[in-house]
Amino acid sequence: MRVRTIERDGTRVSDSPRTPAVSRAERGCSARQKLLQELGGQHIPFLSPTDTGFQQLWESSYSGLALRQAESLPSDLHERVRSALRSLQRRGCLFRDLVRIRGRDVFTAVSRALVGRPGDTYRYLGTRLFALPWHEEERDGGAADVCCDRELSDACRALWELNQFFCQDVERREAAGGQGTSDDPPKGQGGSEDLPEGQGVSDDPLEGQGGSDDPPGGQGSSEPDALGTGLADPRFNITLLNYMDPAAMKDLKEEPYYGMGKMAVSWHHDENLVPQSPVAVYNCSSPDEKGAGSQDGEVDGACWRVGLKVAWDIHTPGLALPLQSGDCYYMRDDLNRTHQHCVLAGGTPRFSSTHRVAECSTGTLDYIQRRCREALENLHVDPDTGSKTLRSLQPSALQLSEEIHNEVEFEWLRQYWFQGRRCAPFCSWWSKPMEQLEESWDQMESMTQLALAAAEDEGSSEERRREVAETLLAALTDRQEQRQTWRDRCQSSLAQTLPPEEAPVNRPYWGEDDPPRPLPFDLTDIISRVESLLWRL
Repeated sequence: MRVRTIERDGTRVSDSPRTPAVSRAERGCSARQKLLQELGGQHIPFLSPTDTGFQQLWESSYSGLALRQAESLPSDLHERVRSALRSLQRRGCLFRDLVRIRGRDVFTAVSRALVGRPGDTYRYLGTRLFALPWHEEERDGGAADVCCDRELSDACRALWELNQFFCQDVERREAAGGQGTSDDPPKGQGGSEDLPEGQGVSDDPLEGQGGSDDPPGGQGSSEPDALGTGLADPRFNITLLNYMDPAAMKDLKEEPYYGMGKMAVSWHHDENLVPQSPVAVYNCSSPDEKGAGSQDGEVDGACWRVGLKVAWDIHTPGLALPLQSGDCYYMRDDLNRTHQHCVLAGGTPRFSSTHRVAECSTGTLDYIQRRCREALENLHVDPDTGSKTLRSLQPSALQLSEEIHNEVEFEWLRQYWFQGRRCAPFCSWWSKPMEQLEESWDQMESMTQLALAAAEDEGSSEERRREVAETLLAALTDRQEQRQTWRDRCQSSLAQTLPPEEAPVNRPYWGEDDPPRPLPFDLTDIISRVESLLWRL
């Protein structure tokens, strides 16, 4: 087990992802309190564009941030993207997610949708979002196999065009040594949002997810990029769309370290990204929409701002950067790892399209389909009788199939159905793949039943039976615990407040009155049988 320590103020802090005593969330909360105590009620200075020394501070301490002002983007691209955002909102494609933080469910204050490469997903705060596919090719008006109607396919294609612009612009900047265009460094823009308002800590230290006040060294994914080069690839594969209306965001908290104002999104690193990959953000305010927030008049008429700070540094001033509608900005190099950002509430509703190089080596449809095929290689089905047998009872083969079994159920099927039927009315892309994954999962249920029968087969050697039973016991215990957790989440008081089309669905689920399956949903009795068997052996 790898254990890393971080020296901070003379204190050695363990950064092992497997340390059970103190979670990352608890470390983050403790470090936040320590920092606030050290400040003693005083605020760290921060600079805005009108302050002396702003530009120098930008260049010396925030050089990984670059701006493209609105006028430097093609006007027709602005029009298509803004129309796309309005269409997605009007059609009800943006949702507040019910995410998991510190063992409890909370709604995000931000409404969002994921758009990206077909079959890609993005995981944050215990939640896997399933991308609406952006349409890279012009749609044939007579095509019969499209997954959404003309309005939505045009909207998703516009976001793909914006993504292409960002990819090309980042590549140009990298080729120019990071110097970019004439409006780099910026006069003050940008942000991206991952966390619920007032929250800011990842719930699971093993998920590779950064959070507000998260100590350095634990943020982001440690996996190599999809090309296997170990280098950041600037080609964005998804965009996370965010919508904020300050009028609907109640009890916004004050930014605690600098006194920057009301926070719509608290301090955080963007999570689940290829290490040192860039993030590109398109900012779009909505002054034409009614809904300017009023927090005792403090944000009426104010523009949105992004706050930036050097993580765990109380000596370097922060930056508060005003956002103009249509401005874009990039977080490059290791800025997302070494710095944190927050979003400071403005007076009008706001969209952002945050383009990322998501670390999705285990988060694509191709990946999980490949895993299913790998598990099912151990299942033999007689072509004449349809009877099923396991090709191998070796512990390694059984462990692999049971791990994949749990992965399909809890990282894909239950994640998808926990978000209800919210995508079905406007996009059918994921419908058939999820049916196929459930069919593969059902076959794996049969494989577990066959393994259980082998463990209970008195005609086999005790050593073989013990090996099979030990492998099954670990997988079944994990499965039972996770099923209970997901069932409780689906029945939580917050889940019950959602409309039927958005309410979580506890699927797969079956009871005594449902058609028979290889094994019961509740595995309590099965686990007891395996435990008794091991005790006898």
